[in-house]
Amino acid sequence: MSSILDRLNDRQKEAVLKTEGPLLILAGAGSGKTRVITNRIAYMIQEKGVYPGQILAITFTNKAASEMRERQEKMLGMALRGAWICTFHSCCVRILRMHADKVGYNTNFTIYDADDQKTVIKNICKKFDIDTKQFKEKWFLGQISSAKDELIDVDQFERNASGDYYLERVAKVYREYQKELIRNNAMDFDDLIVKTVELFRKNPDVLAMFQERFRYISVDEYQDTNTAQFVFVGLLAKKYRNICVVGDDDQSIYKFRGANIENILNFEKVFPDAAVIRLEQNYRSTKTILNAANAVISNNTNRKAKTLWTDAEEGEKVRLFYVENPYMEADRVIAVIRKYLHDGYPLNSCACLYRTNAQSRALEEAFIRANIPYKIVGGVNFYQRKEIKDILAYLKTIDNGSDDVAVKRIINVPKRGIGASSVNLVQHFADERGISFYSALDTGLTEGIFGKAGEKLRSFRDLIEELRRDAEESSVKALIEQVLDKSGYMMELQAEQTVEAQTRIENIEELVNKAAAYDDSFQEPGRSADGEEPQDEFLMVQDHATLSGFLEEVSLIADIDSWDGAEDYVSLITIHSAKGLEFDNVFLCGMEDGLFPMNAAICSDDPGDLEEERRLAYVGITRAKKHLVLTASKTRMVRGETMVSALSRFVREIPPMILENDRDNLYIKTGSADREAPSKSASKVKLSDKPYLFASEKKQFEVKNQAGLGYGVGDRVSHIKFGEGIVTAIDAGGKDFEVTVDFEDFGVKKMFASFAKLEKL
Repeated sequence: MSSILDRLNDRQKEAVLKTEGPLLILAGAGSGKTRVITNRIAYMIQEKGVYPGQILAITFTNKAASEMRERQEKMLGMALRGAWICTFHSCCVRILRMHADKVGYNTNFTIYDADDQKTVIKNICKKFDIDTKQFKEKWFLGQISSAKDELIDVDQFERNASGDYYLERVAKVYREYQKELIRNNAMDFDDLIVKTVELFRKNPDVLAMFQERFRYISVDEYQDTNTAQFVFVGLLAKKYRNICVVGDDDQSIYKFRGANIENILNFEKVFPDAAVIRLEQNYRSTKTILNAANAVISNNTNRKAKTLWTDAEEGEKVRLFYVENPYMEADRVIAVIRKYLHDGYPLNSCACLYRTNAQSRALEEAFIRANIPYKIVGGVNFYQRKEIKDILAYLKTIDNGSDDVAVKRIINVPKRGIGASSVNLVQHFADERGISFYSALDTGLTEGIFGKAGEKLRSFRDLIEELRRDAEESSVKALIEQVLDKSGYMMELQAEQTVEAQTRIENIEELVNKAAAYDDSFQEPGRSADGEEPQDEFLMVQDHATLSGFLEEVSLIADIDSWDGAEDYVSLITIHSAKGLEFDNVFLCGMEDGLFPMNAAICSDDPGDLEEERRLAYVGITRAKKHLVLTASKTRMVRGETMVSALSRFVREIPPMILENDRDNLYIKTGSADREAPSKSASKVKLSDKPYLFASEKKQFEVKNQAGLGYGVGDRVSHIKFGEGIVTAIDAGGKDFEVTVDFEDFGVKKMFASFAKLEKL
């Protein structure tokens, strides 16, 4: 037991040893909560004799779940076969794969992402003649998602909406949306939780089976749970009540996703006999950074009292740059990063955090000019790229022909002469018969009702049926290769011979690599702690690779799961996405009232909105280990208008004695230092031989008219960093044009023409 309790402080040990009954661990930022959770599970297995299969540990990201399992297995020296260490969604998918038939689905159901959901809503709006310019698809999806978070089904939503014109519209779309999902044998992410709760409530025998199975339950990041997740966990824990929740109400920042802070604040009301342990010793940040964080968060009233402290060094003061515009702000960030690089810090020790995605533009342009490698974390998800979605749609069609969205996506990809009229013909037949699109296609061909369109439709149907036969005997990797070959998809890309096509080919090759890794990940089930082969129908790890399993795995990957702290680049990331990460050097950008906190929170009648913004500031501050730099701009372009902003109230809440105000020192001398030999750890970075020039010191460009740009709206252009894209808008600014481009691989970007240097293709 000594090895398990080694290196734990008194409060951490107390949490590890408390294994029976409800337990609330209030874990402040950087207080070692992951160490506590892993040691607690190890203690239960090694010292209390708990069978791993009786343990359920829920985290919020696949990355965290994987790291927790690896730590656990290293600590115990054995594979944790039987223990479920997973996310909420992964856990519910596993349960539903066994029992989806009890809630109206087949067990090979598809999981819809945001794009798939939007496609379904768009079709419903078209069917009901709803103007999507007035009622956006995203708005409908937001209303439906919020209802599901609160376990409000269609019938209840309709009752609540009675008499409200807008909500009645939502109710109508909500009902049709759920019908479409069932017809397509598909669930969205909210359904994974909702349908599992429905399964438990309607099938007491199934609930009892899982209650018996999971006698010990741990939930990390409990402050981020929504009502549906709260009910799901409560149902599982009701019998044995051995539930440990770990979280920090001061880091509850996902209200917009449905998170309910009351779940953690009221835990003791739900479980009156719950033990409460506070972890307040911080192992991450300097005293100065913690003092700044404590000073800010102490202004919130709806929180459980706690104060972070550390034995670490005092550390440098928090630096503040309050400058004229976002370009000068980006200049300050670059200058300080160059200093850190010269001091021996690697690129990956630095992160720029910001409140909104739009703030990245000026920073990106500055990094490009300075030739400093960077990466936007949480940008375009690999699995959302067109070519990847195309191949996955083929796989979904092979695995689940009921998925109309997937079938329609690839029926004419690559082009095989099947136009909109042919698709409408099949859809009309499907509506008449009340069957799926693919079933209508197959039946209609058998009955010979599609006329001249039949020949081309038949070629597609025959291709899918051939690939289905291949799937029965092929690995997932081999099946993808067969899809690429037999569909002609790869041949078409290779024939293009363009940079864009080559990038897509490389992305597809990476998907093949992912499939190969998935195929190779399956091994024979391990043995239990006492050496006996476990007879376990609930094993989290399957005994063989399956197409359904692969599709499930890639569908549950979140943007943040792609972050790799070992790669050497500066991370550009929203504060919401940065939660759970830490960096030696953190830049909090855009610290202005109206931006952070947002205007909506400042003007809101609900004081909880401003408190959530303050919690977000607290999260941003506590990502820093060594240095914290705050930046703010006096003016910022908002919707085409230049706005003047005051310094953020959150900055003003930091005690002046720990704040180094650089407002009067607008220019950092970097010339001589930058020309010195960089340290070994910074040697990868190619720094310019010239002193770095700030945007404000550079030549001011002025574009006389749009014709002088050499391109216009609708033209295809190329950018040195973002590749190729389409110009969607050109707006006149004071001395330059702001150009909006929809890039193939990086999405929509806005930039000033003089700096973008776009070339018409």
